[in-house]
Amino acid sequence: MNLTIHGAARQVTGSMHLLEVDQYKILIDCGLDYEKDRSIQSNEDLPFNAANIDVVVLTHAHIDHSGNLPTLVRLGFEGQILCTPPTADLTELLLLDSVNIFINKAQKSRKHRKGKFNTGAQPLYLQKHVMDTVERFITIGFNKPFRLNGNVELTFIPVGHLLGAAAAVFKVNDNGEEKTIAFTGDIGRKNYPVLNDPEPLPHVDYLVTEATYGGRNHTKGKTVEEVLVETIEKCCVKEQGRLIIPAFSIGRTQSLVYSLNKIFTSGLLPPVKVFVDSPMASMATGIFRKYHHLVNAEAQDFYNKRGDEFEFDNLTYVETLKDSRQVSNYFEPCIIISSAGMLEGGRIQDHLFYNIQNYYCTILFIGYCAKGTLGHRLLRGDPIVHIKDRDLAVYATIKQTDVLSAHGDHDDLLNNIRTQDKSRLKNVFLVHGEASSMEAFAAAVRDEGYEVTIPEKGVSYTL
Repeated sequence: MNLTIHGAARQVTGSMHLLEVDQYKILIDCGLDYEKDRSIQSNEDLPFNAANIDVVVLTHAHIDHSGNLPTLVRLGFEGQILCTPPTADLTELLLLDSVNIFINKAQKSRKHRKGKFNTGAQPLYLQKHVMDTVERFITIGFNKPFRLNGNVELTFIPVGHLLGAAAAVFKVNDNGEEKTIAFTGDIGRKNYPVLNDPEPLPHVDYLVTEATYGGRNHTKGKTVEEVLVETIEKCCVKEQGRLIIPAFSIGRTQSLVYSLNKIFTSGLLPPVKVFVDSPMASMATGIFRKYHHLVNAEAQDFYNKRGDEFEFDNLTYVETLKDSRQVSNYFEPCIIISSAGMLEGGRIQDHLFYNIQNYYCTILFIGYCAKGTLGHRLLRGDPIVHIKDRDLAVYATIKQTDVLSAHGDHDDLLNNIRTQDKSRLKNVFLVHGEASSMEAFAAAVRDEGYEVTIPEKGVSYTL
């Protein structure tokens, strides 16, 4: 049995891991790598022949785990893509959105290079390739063993983080010897709005785990509601301004809306208009409703007592681009939730364009921003940023909180490993984290008595 880490090696994005059992090739995740030193087109350079992959196992829908699946299909992959039912639905939404982003960027590139020989960047894939990909989805429920072939069995274990997110646990017959290996995907945190807590993994021989928050713990002491109340009260009630919250359309927005619902329906704040300006967020919320049996007990109890947790007075889901532009003409205090979370596209850029120089505007980041993104530049304090072909001075207040981070922190990740049998677990492979985070986490795992490896990209390990 061989393991090769082809993506998210010593970095966060681009998850892609190859597990080979005899001649059978299993690809775990196939995400987009959008680190600052890579172009989108560079994702086309797969480190293997796509036609040789037998099956793909997808841990969850986020684009850094799913975003390069259509490229894999376009380049010759003909097998099945296994995932949970919510992951299949959410991934389709995200991949179709990626196509629109690619096409818009290609059009802008051609516009800037008009009359030159080089016509600019081409889309990585098209809608046809997404639909070809979606046709390959085979869905499997949580905790239901599924046999891939005579030698490999797969089980999905819930890990929180996102609706449908799962760790992939493989039981392998490797030349008569039984071996087990688990890929965590992204691990959620306990008591997160809407989502269930991660379930412990079964004891395994090898563990491939994310390390996003290695060496860092989330801020303790304040709940999601307390942080939001404090921010909204200052920005929208006392200063009569507007609060803009960049949020990923899938997962983060639903948790945020539910938290705001609890705040306003409980009378913790006077009514404030809330705009959710993301068509994809509206569609994703429909998927959350479809799989309502998978949300946590608190959200289900809220639904039974007060109704839909994703609807409340003064909440408006903005659908059309025309309506989105009208939000800029709303001069009363308000909260605008819009995508994308790192500010690299979507309607959020329009809201920033019109508000970045507004002294009475607060921009609240509630998620991770990769290096090189507009969100990262704002968070590091750049006084001037480039938005929609213009350089604009930053007068708005920039804030960040990690209370809505959907990733488990250092202690959460370490506790996940502590549940493993030291006498059985032979190696822990760290992926999906910046190099400094991995080094800090590796030291902690070694202190617990486990063997740890921080893989280099493309290096194979015999297990």
